Amino acid sequence: MRLPFFYGWVVVAVTFVTMAIGVNARTAFSLFFPPIISEFGWERGVTAGAFSFGFVVSGIVSPLIGRLMDRAGPRAVMELGVVLMGGGLLLAPLTSTPWHLYVTIGVMVGAGSVCLGYSGQSLFLPNWFIRKRGFAIGIAFAGVGIGSVTLLPWVQHMIEETGWRTACTAMGLLILVVLAPINLFLHKRPEDIGLQPDGDATPAAGAATPVSNIVDPVWVGTDWTLRRAIGTARFWWIALGYFSGLYIWYAVQVHQTKFLLDIGFSPGVAVWALGIVSLLGIPGQILLGHVSDRIGREWVWAISCAGFAICFAALMALKFQPSLWLVYVMVFAQGALGYGLTSIMGAVVFEIFQGRHQGSIFGTIMLAALAGGAAGPWLTGFLYDRTGDYTLAFAIAMVVSGLSALSVWQAAPRKVRAVAGRLHKLKPTSAAE
Repeated sequence: MRLPFFYGWVVVAVTFVTMAIGVNARTAFSLFFPPIISEFGWERGVTAGAFSFGFVVSGIVSPLIGRLMDRAGPRAVMELGVVLMGGGLLLAPLTSTPWHLYVTIGVMVGAGSVCLGYSGQSLFLPNWFIRKRGFAIGIAFAGVGIGSVTLLPWVQHMIEETGWRTACTAMGLLILVVLAPINLFLHKRPEDIGLQPDGDATPAAGAATPVSNIVDPVWVGTDWTLRRAIGTARFWWIALGYFSGLYIWYAVQVHQTKFLLDIGFSPGVAVWALGIVSLLGIPGQILLGHVSDRIGREWVWAISCAGFAICFAALMALKFQPSLWLVYVMVFAQGALGYGLTSIMGAVVFEIFQGRHQGSIFGTIMLAALAGGAAGPWLTGFLYDRTGDYTLAFAIAMVVSGLSALSVWQAAPRKVRAVAGRLHKLKPTSAAE
């Protein structure tokens, strides 16, 4: 039965729901953290180490998930993620010693989050769209923001009413009951079910050749294996850009609440600021994803990096003038602009290294990105401990923001494939994609 709309939007809807539940299920550890410490009396470092260990696990398995995507497709990857994350959350309530938490929340939830989160979805979703690629990914990834303002308050209420074990079990059941069936609707690419990207009709014989989005036919014609990709400068520019991008993302996300409290803002303002950042990220991702389809991925990546630079500049200024309007600037720049990075992460890699091995290539690049996500909070905290304030750390983060923008500009996806808004500048060719 033919649908009255492009099946790619079904894929976007499934991804939206999966991200809303899957990403926030991992984030919910921050809500489980206080009652677990209260119950067992473990050191904070030991308890929080389970979440950090999960970050390490995520980095290790990311290339493996990419390889699995290339061989078995998204249904296998997503259902593996459902089993791992759902199983980890269902087993976590049985915790009685720290290593139980490390196995369940660390290994199982950490590995499952790679499948269900940004990395896993970016391995196949860009296949479904070319002209609307950034817009579609922006909508799909906005599910994270919707989940954070709906799911996390529900989890917190359940913890307060029935305890962390019941809340953890409920999250595990939600993942199994909702995500297991809907991810069976996924397909790796539209051609697998007889469709074309963006829902375009299959060109009829003798029809005019459409304008191709290929700028560099030689590059596009190469069979990009992981080994070949690693041997190019573009691979390393992207890796550096993504390392730097997640460095600045997590550096501010982890430390901004404590910083605002340190300079005299109330806990209410500090918590509000963090929540509004996620809320602003919803329209920010969608709008900047759409804009990237018009003006190019590099421009939007640079805009998002500029957003983080403005955010860090506002934080530095807040130390000397702790006014609410600077908090507004920081929140807007971080959420509405900075969060746009996620809407084009997959697009940049696919437009440069699209092919049979794109999953393995993207998974390996995400290893560098996750390393940046781990380095940002650590180095920011380390510099604070050594200097007594965040000024140097935030200044370095501003430099890293510029480095990230420069790196993706050097990778130059615009010189391999043009976005829809730039097609009018290309001449029709016989190598239409």
